[in-house]
Amino acid sequence: MANPGNEACIVGIGQTEFSRASGRSEQQLCAEAILAACEDAGLSPKDIDGAMTFDLDNSDEVDLMRNLGTPEMKYSMRTPQGGAGSVTTLVHAKKAVESGLCDVMVIWRAMNERSQYRFGQPHTAVNPKGLSSTFMEWCMPFGAQTPAAWEALSATPYLERYGVTSEDLGRISVLFRQNAATNPAAWFYGQPITLEDHQKSRWIVPPHLKLLDCCQESDGGVAIIVTRRDRARDLRQVPARLLGAEYAFLFNHEIISDFYEGDLAELANSVRVKERLTAAAGLAPHETNVAMIYDNFTPQVLRQLEAFGYCKPGEGKHYIADGHMNLDGKSPLSPNGGLIGEAYIHGMNNITEGVRQLRGTAANQVKHVETVFMCSGVAGAIIGR
Repeated sequence: MANPGNEACIVGIGQTEFSRASGRSEQQLCAEAILAACEDAGLSPKDIDGAMTFDLDNSDEVDLMRNLGTPEMKYSMRTPQGGAGSVTTLVHAKKAVESGLCDVMVIWRAMNERSQYRFGQPHTAVNPKGLSSTFMEWCMPFGAQTPAAWEALSATPYLERYGVTSEDLGRISVLFRQNAATNPAAWFYGQPITLEDHQKSRWIVPPHLKLLDCCQESDGGVAIIVTRRDRARDLRQVPARLLGAEYAFLFNHEIISDFYEGDLAELANSVRVKERLTAAAGLAPHETNVAMIYDNFTPQVLRQLEAFGYCKPGEGKHYIADGHMNLDGKSPLSPNGGLIGEAYIHGMNNITEGVRQLRGTAANQVKHVETVFMCSGVAGAIIGR
């Protein structure tokens, strides 16, 4: 029988401001976010004995320990796959603290992806860290050189099969920007858009992706602290219990350059995660009160929405248009404005928003939140009180 006191919980969240010119190093952004998460939890950096980030993160664990005064790490690891790995970090953190590999794990992601480098621009390395061995060889020589191009190629079978129009995608962007407009932490605070604004934005990859279908390039840092429930009871915040966190990575799949596996009109990884997560958490994603769905590009929202069981294949555009994901709908979507409206910190700021919604402290607080679903394609998690 499982020990309830052993259950993993998110107990601290921290983030810097989100900008396009932070004026400081990614290492400093990382340290600031972690210190904020420690303060939020009521922990000292000396309590941290586990650390996790992305392969793509430029901050170094040794330097981080020096900056924070953390004396010892029992466990550290990095997850591949870019933003798809954001919720994957919760899968690893849950298993690490529940198994005793470490007691207090910090997850971070810090990036100056706007001021230091342009994350959405072409990459010239043949095999960038965190990406598969064939990723660039099968993309760059043929002109697919940016994340937007990769997404457009991957999403085209879905968009064409179900007749998804630019206006359908625009409604998703409008929803994110509407939420961001009333979130003071969002880069697009006070700047909602209309469907007409979306349609007037320039093409990035015609005929599917316009500028306002794409997430931002942001500077900022985010940190999350996970520990066991028995320890969480003595800390500052009501713990966000990790009711379930699951991952699935299937044969012949690649992250974003997903041109080779089976039927490209569906997300087989996400379908598998939904099955396992529903069994682990005891409820399905669509039964939760808030949906934090990874939104690097608008087509991803529709594909994940359907794969995780909110509606049937091809019905995602109607689910959005009918208002089901508005703040007062049955499945409110990313009340912070998501990666399109708030900031793009590789999906990690969607996790902190999910925790705020559960605590009841969010800027755009949904009423009566008991559970929150968070996903990033290959991973999903449900948190609850």
